[in-house]
Amino acid sequence: MKRTVLVTGANGFIGKNLIATLDTNMEILKYDIDNSVNELKDFCRRADFVFHLAGVNRPLEVGEFEKGNSGFTELLLTMLRENNKKVPVLMTSSIQAEIDNPYGQSKKNAESLLEDYARETGNPVYIYRLPNVFGKWCRPNYNSVIATWCYNISRGLPIQINNPETVLSLVYIDDVVQEFIHAFNGSESRMDNGFCFVTRTFSITLHQIANTLEAFQESRSSLVMPNFEGEFERFLYATYLSYFPENGFSYDLEMKYDQRGWLAEFIKSPAMGQIFISRTKPGITRGNHWHHSKVEKFLVIEGDALIRFREINGTKVIEYSVSGDKLQVLDIPTGYTHSIENLGKTDVITLFWADEIFNAEKPDTFYLEV
Repeated sequence: MKRTVLVTGANGFIGKNLIATLDTNMEILKYDIDNSVNELKDFCRRADFVFHLAGVNRPLEVGEFEKGNSGFTELLLTMLRENNKKVPVLMTSSIQAEIDNPYGQSKKNAESLLEDYARETGNPVYIYRLPNVFGKWCRPNYNSVIATWCYNISRGLPIQINNPETVLSLVYIDDVVQEFIHAFNGSESRMDNGFCFVTRTFSITLHQIANTLEAFQESRSSLVMPNFEGEFERFLYATYLSYFPENGFSYDLEMKYDQRGWLAEFIKSPAMGQIFISRTKPGITRGNHWHHSKVEKFLVIEGDALIRFREINGTKVIEYSVSGDKLQVLDIPTGYTHSIENLGKTDVITLFWADEIFNAEKPDTFYLEV
């Protein structure tokens, strides 16, 4: 049977990511600040499950904390009680509910209201005291340092760090959404104290976050990609890219021209070497060199070419005819001089990979005709 879910705070950071992931066969009722109380009442009547994500965390006046968090939660639960049907509720709270400040207190009061709802109605409730959440679609210059820094750094704007050694506890938006879906299906992660939690968290200093984001930005000019040694770096890079301005997605590569055509480096990595691409004119030969330890892969993606190998101490020449019409990767072994010649009437485009970044002081490249 098709289930109907109500999402409060539907236009917010977590709401948008959740709605984009929910099963398209569900009926999703989206409630946000622009909806009316009557619409909320109708949604509560129709809903089979509530994702209660709405809240206030950066108001103009302190009193709005209580009104937007516990006050709205009370209104929502009152409307759900009126329908006398089983409606589980999942609510996003905050780790600040443990702190005695206006925001934390308003979240703690909302939690208490939800716990009362569970005791009175017998309906399941899921309270998530979330740490800092990061990912795409989070509003910059609001309440997320990662969103703000991604926005600023991607635009060449300065960032402010008050205490670089401050440690943030973080969860990634995709993990949050996946955990919420688990809860929806009755397989939530729950602690002994009754609160639910996202299983994967990250602890990292502001200094580390800033350095990593600056390295991401620098990679567009240096071409040296991050190593993605852990999931956090990968998730942060995905987040960072989502904040580029509309005219900022592209960046130019340096194309080195000569009589043979051109060559451009594309990606470099200390762990995985580098990728580069070339355009070679008809009748032109590239290469005629060998390496002690460096290994490469050649892939012709357009045109027709002949790749030749010869062991440097031997005389036998090995030949491979390659074409962009039939993609074929060739491994370039050490100790073999090698070349690639354009045999066709049109330019040859070749993709190359080398297992190390080129070092002009130690190129490991020695000229020798095949």
